Amino acid sequence: MRTPLLLSTAILTAVAAVPVQAQSPDTATLEEIVVTAQRRSENLQKVAVAVSAVSADDLVTAGVTDTAGLTKLVPALVVQPGGGSNTGFYLRGVGTLGPNSFSENAIAFNYGGVYIGRPTAPVGTFFDLQRVEVLKGPQGTLYGRNATGGAVNVIPNRPDASGTAGEAGLEIGNYNLRKATGMFNAPVSDTLSLRVAGQVVDRDGYMSDGYDDEEGQAARASLLWEPDDRLSLLLSGDYFHQGGKGTGGVLVPGTLTPTAPAVKDRIGGSEAVSIAELRTRFPALINSGLVVPPRNDGFNDSTFWGVTATLDYQFDAGTLTVLPAYRDSRPDFVFYSVGFQGTIQEVSKQSSVEVRFASAEDNPFRYVVGGFWFRDEVNAFNNFFQGGLSTTTFRPNQETVSKAVFGQGTYDLAPALRLVAGVRYTHENKQQTTPVRQSSAANPNPAFLIATGDEDFSSVTWKGGIEFDAGPQSLLYANVATGFKAGGFYPAVVKNSFDPEELTAYTIGSKNRFLDNRLQLNAEAFWWDYKDQQIGYIGPVEVRPGVYGQAAVTANVGQARMYGMEVEAQFLATRNDEFGINLQYMDTKYKSFVYTAISAGGAPLPSGCRVTPNSSLPVAAPARLFTVDCSGKSAVNAPKWSLNLSYSHTFELSADLDLVLGARSRIESGRFLSIDYRPEQYQDGYMTADAWLTLEAPGQGWSVTGYVNNLTDEDVYSTSITRPILNVVYNGLRPPRTYGLRGSVSF
Repeated sequence: MRTPLLLSTAILTAVAAVPVQAQSPDTATLEEIVVTAQRRSENLQKVAVAVSAVSADDLVTAGVTDTAGLTKLVPALVVQPGGGSNTGFYLRGVGTLGPNSFSENAIAFNYGGVYIGRPTAPVGTFFDLQRVEVLKGPQGTLYGRNATGGAVNVIPNRPDASGTAGEAGLEIGNYNLRKATGMFNAPVSDTLSLRVAGQVVDRDGYMSDGYDDEEGQAARASLLWEPDDRLSLLLSGDYFHQGGKGTGGVLVPGTLTPTAPAVKDRIGGSEAVSIAELRTRFPALINSGLVVPPRNDGFNDSTFWGVTATLDYQFDAGTLTVLPAYRDSRPDFVFYSVGFQGTIQEVSKQSSVEVRFASAEDNPFRYVVGGFWFRDEVNAFNNFFQGGLSTTTFRPNQETVSKAVFGQGTYDLAPALRLVAGVRYTHENKQQTTPVRQSSAANPNPAFLIATGDEDFSSVTWKGGIEFDAGPQSLLYANVATGFKAGGFYPAVVKNSFDPEELTAYTIGSKNRFLDNRLQLNAEAFWWDYKDQQIGYIGPVEVRPGVYGQAAVTANVGQARMYGMEVEAQFLATRNDEFGINLQYMDTKYKSFVYTAISAGGAPLPSGCRVTPNSSLPVAAPARLFTVDCSGKSAVNAPKWSLNLSYSHTFELSADLDLVLGARSRIESGRFLSIDYRPEQYQDGYMTADAWLTLEAPGQGWSVTGYVNNLTDEDVYSTSITRPILNVVYNGLRPPRTYGLRGSVSF
């Protein structure tokens, strides 16, 4: 740890040493950010939690319209697009990516205070926001469900009773980008106010065949009733439709595909090359119809909507919050990012209620207590088509009911010294009845078999810590926290369940403001112990007693440890110059990581791990089992170094006309994208840069921005899949160079 600590110190020293000119009495200061990371409104610098707050302005200037775009703003976070509407979150190497209707994320995603259970549902939320909060580390006390590695909170703007306001925006760019946004806010009466916002995005795909496009229409309406200074009731509803062709992928050069062209040769044209390469590499299989290569018929036609009520009542002793919500998710898509055709049709009906009481702030003992109830009913159709080799069809019918009670308190031992303790009890029940069928050329019409299951999972998660005010603007803290993600099912008839995963995190941190609130220095060191991680892969399943086939399996594997540090610095050198640095160093290692995989054709599995034959199960020839041992490997999506840099300068052209020049860069060391650990699945270290120029008249309410993202047109992999049976690798790509013009007007 000595080298990263020394380097971090050197960077911070360099920032602090930037020459500071004499300031006038009206010198600007860094903005005070209020977050709700601990279920109460608090100054970010006073919250003893590792949390990154991304402002609405940062989201706009970075061109973030979906969850995947958050990756370039938060070094600890990697968001992987899956097939169709699926999204996977990884925080410091902890996460899950699964392309079927049993999948759940290990990072809790909350929208407007409501936990969203499905990995398809986070899309379409990024417009008219206050901010996005990314909490790093297990949030097992206050958030609970599936918050093993942390939480992402997306917080929309609320109605404003102070007056009528509106905003309209239009953006055009390369790849035929057309984006429109709008917002209208108005008081309806002395106690009632309304806010309506919407967004429409339409962009051609980055691939020549049209994949990796974006098409969506979103709307949100909120009504706020405040009859007095104690009671507020917020009613909100949101809607999003996702269209387009969806996620694409490129065939990666490797030992089995030596003639696949380099990515540089085909940005804007990958799937067509992939089809040609598959026909060259496997002509007999493709011509016979046994293997179906990716085709041009992928699509998204998914709809999501929800309604939420947030009731707050302020008693003298504290604030009562009641938050009931209902969400309806209907993903419907065909995708090829796994190298063959996948079809998902799903109806998810989610209901939840959370009740919290937060004590008043003027007491030596402050606390939050509450209860949580969650129910999700999923009915789906999943089909994975590989021609005559294999077609797997299952119809998941699963109900999840989760109940929890929780409490967390802070006690003042002295004016500057506090103890923190919290605990949560969670009980979760999952039930499934899932017809499963796996067909092939040799057995084209097998009967559906019924997979059933009824499992209960429970856990006590907790947190303990200490906080010390080292100065008026300096906080020191240390804590231990645990997280839990329940087990579940995968599509098999006999053995079809997996166990919970758990994480324990040890954290030491410091938050500071210096130089009259113009320099912010925050640092954190962490050690994570990750047990029984849930992973998905193609493995052996018992389709009926004594008969084994292959399917997407979820299993618990081994134990990992992660340690490292993160340093954040913001410096307002002058009223017109602001610098930002966010550096993360992380070392990850699997102490134990062993699982059983299947090769349908009998050939040894290509892997960067140790692979040995396994005869423990009676599989029919030519299929063979192998033991895969990845112990000693680093965690997936866990780069050792991640660095974000930013700078902005404001040229004051007149009393009400400014020109703002901004730039940001992300530098990341190499990382693996898949548990196969093949060379084709390794993303080398890279650097990307964005730049923008904004002409704005704040007093007149208009601005115009020109921007370029990924200025040097770097090729960066976003995800990686080994295509079963053929054992070739398909990788997804992050956006290439994009540029455009954005304008907005407000009143």
